[in-house]
Amino acid sequence: MSVPSVTFNDGNKMPMFGLGTYLSKPGEVEEAVKCAIQVGYRHIDTAFFYENEKEIGQAIKEKINDGTVKREDLFITTKLWCNSHKENEVVPACKQSLQNFGLDYIDLYLIHWPFAFKSGTELTPRDAEGKIEFQETDYLETWKGMESCKQQGLVRSIGVSNFNSEQLERLVASAQIKPVNNQVEVTLNLNQKPLLEVCKKLNVTVTGFSPLGRPGNRYGIKNLWDEPEIQELAKKYNKTGANIACRFLLQRGVTPIPKSITPSRIKENFDIFNFNLTPEEITKIEAMGTGARVAPFTEAKDSLYYPFKIPF
Repeated sequence: MSVPSVTFNDGNKMPMFGLGTYLSKPGEVEEAVKCAIQVGYRHIDTAFFYENEKEIGQAIKEKINDGTVKREDLFITTKLWCNSHKENEVVPACKQSLQNFGLDYIDLYLIHWPFAFKSGTELTPRDAEGKIEFQETDYLETWKGMESCKQQGLVRSIGVSNFNSEQLERLVASAQIKPVNNQVEVTLNLNQKPLLEVCKKLNVTVTGFSPLGRPGNRYGIKNLWDEPEIQELAKKYNKTGANIACRFLLQRGVTPIPKSITPSRIKENFDIFNFNLTPEEITKIEAMGTGARVAPFTEAKDSLYYPFKIPF
């Protein structure tokens, strides 16, 4: 099945559906990625912070070696973690990810969060009281390192993740190479309509993580795809609630990257390209949104660059 693609402001293209791998445990993620590629997924999303780049690289290598895909068929996204935000730390961090994957280039490299932690090898450095140790490195400095990654051919495209509208506007205004993508939480609860409008105006595409709302999330946020209105649509189109959630993103120009490690779900989630929600149904779903986040990262709220101090 052919997956639609979106064209970035640098001319590169990204498949508008992918496999998310956050919290996919060691030993599980390799099989999940191999299964996804076999099903037809060509876009795999990960991050240095997820600590699964090596396993994903192994899965990619196996599917290339067995002839299922070529490297150029795949679109691999990974992200710079918060402990490498100084300009001179970005290229080495990118090279470490490339080494983990065993790849020559990354298709899309993102700044994972706009705020920075204390530099070093600890993913989440903490002080004696257990609080995260921040350093207020400006993400504009970090971006210069991202631009170097592209200029050196380590990555095809560069972008950001979890940036609010003001942060994105500030970055676009000063960047030598414009960001092509902002990966943010987009769910039935958090439909991100105002932020999507800003991104469109700036010619920045949007990837939506946790499109299924992370069932069983630690914040107890209710999953709307179990609601009667969504289940009615699922019945109408002979789809699952998860399919409706992902199709809702897709039709609003957002690339969904649902995470799963279960082969049947990986296959099921991919089944969204043969139906269309009506404009009225889209509007109805938008009205259901509560604005609740499953990824608020409240531990970082004291950072100067914490993105959720403003509504969008």
